[in-house]
Amino acid sequence: MEKDNQSFLVTEKVGKLMGKYAVPCIISLLVGALYNIVDQIFIANAEYLGSYGNAANTVVFPLTVIALGIAVMIGDGCCAFVSQSLGANRKDDAHKSIGNAILLCVISSIALTAVYLLFMEPILTAFGGKVNAETFEFSKEYLFWLALGIPFYMFGQAINPIIRSDGSPRFAMFAVLAGAVTNIVLDPIFIYPLKMGMAGAAIATVIGQVVTAALSVWYLFHMKSVKLERGSFGFFGGLMKKFLSLGATSFLAQISLVISMAAVQNMCTKYGAMDAIFGLAEYAQIPLAVLGIVMKFFQIAISIAIGLAAGCIPIVGYNIGAGRKDRAKKLFTYLLVAELAIGAVALLIVELMPHQLISIFGASNESSYYTDFAVKSFRIYLCMMPLAMLNKGTFIYLQALGKPVLSSIVSMAREILFGVFLPILMPIVWGLDGILYSFPVADILTVVIASIIIAKTYRELSRSENR
Repeated sequence: MEKDNQSFLVTEKVGKLMGKYAVPCIISLLVGALYNIVDQIFIANAEYLGSYGNAANTVVFPLTVIALGIAVMIGDGCCAFVSQSLGANRKDDAHKSIGNAILLCVISSIALTAVYLLFMEPILTAFGGKVNAETFEFSKEYLFWLALGIPFYMFGQAINPIIRSDGSPRFAMFAVLAGAVTNIVLDPIFIYPLKMGMAGAAIATVIGQVVTAALSVWYLFHMKSVKLERGSFGFFGGLMKKFLSLGATSFLAQISLVISMAAVQNMCTKYGAMDAIFGLAEYAQIPLAVLGIVMKFFQIAISIAIGLAAGCIPIVGYNIGAGRKDRAKKLFTYLLVAELAIGAVALLIVELMPHQLISIFGASNESSYYTDFAVKSFRIYLCMMPLAMLNKGTFIYLQALGKPVLSSIVSMAREILFGVFLPILMPIVWGLDGILYSFPVADILTVVIASIIIAKTYRELSRSENR
């Protein structure tokens, strides 16, 4: 009977399913992205924090991505595996994999919290935190409180895709939305009237994460297609290997992004110090702060790209499990077209409205150098947004198809091969501008690789369809 609960995934129109699953997933990810972005907006507009607090937010951001990477490896992998298991009517595998995922998430999150607290200063230094003394102190204050919330953050992020795989994308969206609204309400209270500074921003974020985690726990006791039992919570090596391999590409994507951000932030600090303006102590934090803001806008756009693709994971997994590869091919086409279209809209926004975007992040409280560099950064750094969206959607969909190797090739090429080496090499000739141009060049080179893999995938799905 549990198989029948989601049998509509092989009968409903593909476009309708994509809307049903992708839209709540997009909203969930957008709301999740708001956690860090909202912090940065309120921090930037607090005169006693300003660009120093902004830069500190940028320094700490990759550390939250590491936590997210571990969480999505567990959650996305489990989501794909549960969907395939339900499609093939392997109910026992489904509930045991969820139990394993919960245990892994709890253990890994506690371990990561300990690492952040014990090695805080060297970790922050590795991400450019010592650009100046003010930024470093703000970074330590911010990370301390965020680290305490890592277990709640990771649990909520890992369980969210599992909730979607159970056929409840709207509840998954609601759980993240409730936490984000809590953060948005508390942030201005803690930062402005209470003047709690970076600690206030972080504590508001953690409280929101606790809300999301609590709702996720509630749902686990009310699942529809899968019922957790005492026997679910054991370490089943075979199952763990299967679902972690499906989620490995999500992990590699996030961790490679962290490595890329580390390269960009360190090069930003290095070549900023050589600049005639940003080499001055009072302006040293500006390039780091600005690139953090630009990356936050990119995070909003890329959340839509990821949400479109991740929302398709339960649909693809179930259809692959049921032997309907023709529907997987059709969904892939819809996804690629949607990624390019949304990327084009995002491109128009950054090219036509950079002044409006930077004004949200406290530009009125800063020097003209802050605004000028931000406008240039928006227009150059994000000029290949449609390709960035296409690349991101491709590697996630390949993961859902059960092709972790091909998925990893696209992801690693973008974030490691091009995302690390180009920001290191291009500034040697072009200085800070080289860092800005490295981003679109990386997307152009990656889409060449992605196009070859897309064509290969279409051929394979077509052969399966014609049998």
